[in-house]
Amino acid sequence: MSTHDGAYKHIFSHAQIVRDLLTGFVRESWVGLLDLDTLELTKNSYVTDDLRDRADDLVWRVRTREGGDWLYVYLLIEFQSRVDPWMALRILVYTGLLYQDLVKSGQVRSGQRLPPVFPVVIYNGDSPWSAGTELAELIEPLPGLKAYRPSQRHLVLDEGRLDEDEIAAGNNALAEMIRLERSPTPAELQAIVARLTRRLAEPRHDSLRRALVVWLNRVVLRRLVPGERIDEVHDLQEMGAMLAERVVEWTENWKQQGLQEGRLKGLQESRRSIALRLIALGVLSDEQIAEATQFSLEEIRNLREQTGHV
Repeated sequence: MSTHDGAYKHIFSHAQIVRDLLTGFVRESWVGLLDLDTLELTKNSYVTDDLRDRADDLVWRVRTREGGDWLYVYLLIEFQSRVDPWMALRILVYTGLLYQDLVKSGQVRSGQRLPPVFPVVIYNGDSPWSAGTELAELIEPLPGLKAYRPSQRHLVLDEGRLDEDEIAAGNNALAEMIRLERSPTPAELQAIVARLTRRLAEPRHDSLRRALVVWLNRVVLRRLVPGERIDEVHDLQEMGAMLAERVVEWTENWKQQGLQEGRLKGLQESRRSIALRLIALGVLSDEQIAEATQFSLEEIRNLREQTGHV
């Protein structure tokens, strides 16, 4: 498991983040039937016949408000960085293993019904998720056999394709994590960490804050300033203080690197490609981009409008 996946699994091992997922990003009526105070992490290792372990996944369960029945939330925390065309089949296998384990362990007995399962795939790849989310889409149709075709749907949380309105509607700690996944500028990172510090200030969030700090240290900062040695901090407040000291320096370095890149690669790449890259970087003014690419200010502003970086 990669550093990123391991850190993310640790974060999703906290009930608050699973609550944030359900209430902020699963906009379906049945979520209102759940008693989210009963969220409970269950055994999360299901072994197939060829002994491949499913220990990378997380299985949560939560009771309904009326009747107290369990719903299982299966979180696939392999964190797909590439689209898997067979994901729907994998989900069917994992769900079957979960049901099998519930029967073998005696949690579901003869005469009882199996509990509902809600499968979720967390996806953070660069390209949009394009694989089907319904198993039936993978099966060749044949007249007369439709009734025998297995059917199961799963939810894909495609973090890179959420727009800011959808993230803002979440209005919780998971929404801030998704913003951190979207390569924020140093100043944006500082603001996000400040909001997380306020949101998770209560003692009950101590463990979640520590998990977030590990992820920030080992994934987010290394992606933001690759190759630079940064001493690890141990809590969100300390992280905020460190960022307050370094954000101006990092932003200036980004500006200089962007200008230098624009000048050095001008003979190798099209000016438009360089301008688009510098616009997406988000730390250079229109005047600086125009200087580096030899475009006019009006042309730079037109490119901003075309790419939505206004």
